Amino acid sequence: MSPYEKIAWSVQEYEHKEKSTGWYIALGIIAISITIASFLLGNTLFSVLILVGTFTLAMYSMKKPEIMEIELRKQGILISGRIYQYNTLESFWVEEYDKEPKIIIQSEKTLMPYIIIPLGDADPDKVREFLFEYIEEEEHHEPWSYKLMEYLGF
Repeated sequence: MSPYEKIAWSVQEYEHKEKSTGWYIALGIIAISITIASFLLGNTLFSVLILVGTFTLAMYSMKKPEIMEIELRKQGILISGRIYQYNTLESFWVEEYDKEPKIIIQSEKTLMPYIIIPLGDADPDKVREFLFEYIEEEEHHEPWSYKLMEYLGF
């Protein structure tokens, strides 16, 4: 039985990396090139999709990360006001030897199979001990899509 009633901490949603003007110019050149090529090949819908995707990517790159309030409770995991009950979570892994320690939680949801929570200043051992009371510990690795977005600075 965990001696903790709850464990709480605050952490940034992600590490924000400022994009240079050159990054936006490169994004624009690539997007316009693909748009023109697909338009010339008669794929108008793909052209529109590329433009909308590029606009969305540019807007998302300017967004500053929010501060997430994390609480591990007996009822579930509370992340910025949204609770994930333990019966909807399959397993967890505390990745503490990465450059930024984090919890990787496998969910039952098809569209969001992994929930990745930065640990910030929370003690990885206390977090592991607390979660072990409610869900199974199983080694997980960050999904490649998450690593790709991190590599691109998102």
